[in-house]
This record gives sequence, C-alpha cells and structure tokens, in this order.
Amino acid sequence: MVLSLLKRLMAPTPETLDEPDARLALSALLVRMARTDGQYDMVEAAEITRILMERYGLDHLSAEELRSEAEALEVDAPDTVRFTRAIKSAVAHEDRAEVIESLWQVVLSDGTRDHEEDGLMRLVVGLLGISDRDSALARHRVEARRL
Repeated sequence: MVLSLLKRLMAPTPETLDEPDARLALSALLVRMARTDGQYDMVEAAEITRILMERYGLDHLSAEELRSEAEALEVDAPDTVRFTRAIKSAVAHEDRAEVIESLWQVVLSDGTRDHEEDGLMRLVVGLLGISDRDSALARHRVEARRL
C-alpha cells in the first residue's frame, strides 16, 4: 500500500486518492508536521494516534498501525507541495479546516511552537486553500481545549 501510494504521489500530476490512501497520506502529513522541528517524541506520536482514532473511528491498535505506516511513508514521501496537493484533491474544501485543526493539535501537543513548525503550517495552510484567518481560528480552538 505504501509503495503504491508513493508511486502515485510522485507522478507528475498526482491522481485523486481513494479513501484508504487519503487516510494514509493525511496521517503522514501529521507525522511530517511532528517531525519538522527535529524532535518527534512519544507525546506527539500519542497525539497523532488519538487524532486518527477520533477522525476515523479506529480502535487504539488500528490507529497505531496506521500511524506506523504513516511514519514509514513520510520518510519517502515527496516534497510537501506535491504531497499536500494530493491531499487537497482527496479532502473536500469544507473538511480541510478540520485537517488544519488536527495539524495544530500536533504542533501544540508538546507544549512548544517552533519556527519550523510555524513555517510548515503557513505553507500547508496555503497549499490546502485555507485562509490564514481560518488557520488562526483553528489554532485558537485547539488552544482553548488544551486549557
């Protein structure tokens, strides 16, 4: 599954992803966000597992398996622009705000915001066609739940 998805992501024009591949690609984007500051720890991994359980209705073991696949995919995934373009084609615009909120959950899960994470967030927000304002609102919702 990972190799097939990688092949499609690296095509000159990524094709629309089916549900399992979209799920894996989005999971890998969460991993990429967690790894962007150079410190991918158990807190961030647990947050990704929790997000996957909630978003896809998975049990803990299934969510951990999906996260593990996503970790493997993220290492070999193409550049963030191409990667995010494929996700954009698979996720309806109205659902992309939830993707941004999930990304903010990962960024804020370790209690610190890093300039690399902020930079990647700005890039991904723009590539997914979400406004900076909507991203800020998503971040505020995540921060409010963390209090």
